[in-house]
Amino acid sequence: MPRFESVSCARLSVPLHTPFVTALRRTQTSETLVVRVADSDGVVGWGEAPQVWQVTGESLAGATACVEEMLTPCVVGRDVDDWPDAAGAVQRAVARNFGAKAALDVALHDLVARRAGMPLPDLLRTLTPTSGGPDADLPTAAAAGATVSTDVTLSAGSADDLATAATGRVAEGFTTLKMKVGTDPRTDVARVRAVRDAVGPGVTIRLDANQGWSPAEAVEVVLALEDADLGVELVEQPVAGDDVEGLAWVRARVGLPIMADEALYSLLDLDRILRLGAADMVNVKLAKCGSLGVALELLRRAADHGLGTIVGSMMESHIGVGAAAALVAARPTTLTSDLDAAWWGARSPVVGGITYDGPTITLPDTPGLGIGRLVAD
Repeated sequence: MPRFESVSCARLSVPLHTPFVTALRRTQTSETLVVRVADSDGVVGWGEAPQVWQVTGESLAGATACVEEMLTPCVVGRDVDDWPDAAGAVQRAVARNFGAKAALDVALHDLVARRAGMPLPDLLRTLTPTSGGPDADLPTAAAAGATVSTDVTLSAGSADDLATAATGRVAEGFTTLKMKVGTDPRTDVARVRAVRDAVGPGVTIRLDANQGWSPAEAVEVVLALEDADLGVELVEQPVAGDDVEGLAWVRARVGLPIMADEALYSLLDLDRILRLGAADMVNVKLAKCGSLGVALELLRRAADHGLGTIVGSMMESHIGVGAAAALVAARPTTLTSDLDAAWWGARSPVVGGITYDGPTITLPDTPGLGIGRLVAD
C-alpha cells in the first residue's frame, strides 16, 4: 500500500507585469509558499499559500513553520487511501493558519487525482463537502479541459489611470472589471464614472473597497453611485472584515448588492453573515477557508440560503489559481469569479497547469492540477 512519504516547501517571488494596488497594499511581486507532497510511488501533488499580510496575517515564514512542524506529521506515513483522514487531521492540527492548511489540502487532492488519472475538478465533483463521500447533487460540468471565466482587477489609481487601464483590459477581451476603490471616498464616484465613460455600457463593473470605508462612508458612497446610475454590479467588502454588524448596517441602507470577502473565512463566519443579513453575496477563497472541502460547503450553504457566490484568488500563482478554477469547474458559481491573480504574473513559475486567454481560463485535461514541476527545478 503506497504511503505519503514526504512534504516539502519552497518560497517563490513572482514578479508582476503591472503593480497591484488596493486600499490595503501595493505590490510588484507575488510572494507565495509552494507545498509539494510525494508518495512512496513517486506521485506528487502541489499546493500553495500566498503571503497577504493585510488580509490573512500569514507570512511565508509562519506558513512554512506551520506546514513543516504541525501539518506534515498529520500526513507523512499514512496510507494514501486514508487521504480523507489525513486532510481532516490537517484541519484540526492548528487554529486558523488557513493558507498553510489550504496549501497542504490542495496538494493532497492533487496527488489523489493524479493517482486516479483524473483532472482535479472530476475528483471534486465526486466529493461531499467536508465529508469526502459521494455527492450526487453537485452540478455537473465538463471538467477535463474545462474553461472558466474570470474578471480582471483595475488597481486603485487616479481617474485617468483607471480609464486607461480599463480601455486596455477591454481591448484584451475582458468583459467584467473589478475596480479597486476605498482609497478616498471623496473621489471614488468620479473614478467609477471615468471607467464607465471609457468602456461604455456593455462592460460589467464591480467594486472592491477592501475594507477601505467606514460604515457611514460606505453608505454615502454607495448611495451616490446609485444616484449616478453607473451600472455597478456589486460592492465588495466596503467595511472592516470583522465588522459584520457594520456590513449589515450598510446593506440595510443601500440598494446595490453587497458582497462579503474579508468577513468570510469559516462556516461559522457564514452563519453569522446569514444571521445578521449582512451580505447578498460571498467571495470564497481557499487561502481564507483552509480546504477544498470547506470551500465546497461554503458554496453549497450560501447557495441554499439564496446568496450569490464567486470564488476568488489572493495573488497566488498558477498552482493556487488552478485549484480555485477547479473548484469553479466542479461547482459553478452564480457570478463570474475573481481568478485573475496568476494573470498578473510576468511569467508562470510552473510547467503545465492553467492557461489564460483574456478572461478565459483553460484547465488542463491531464490528471490533478496538470503541473509538472517548478520552473526553477
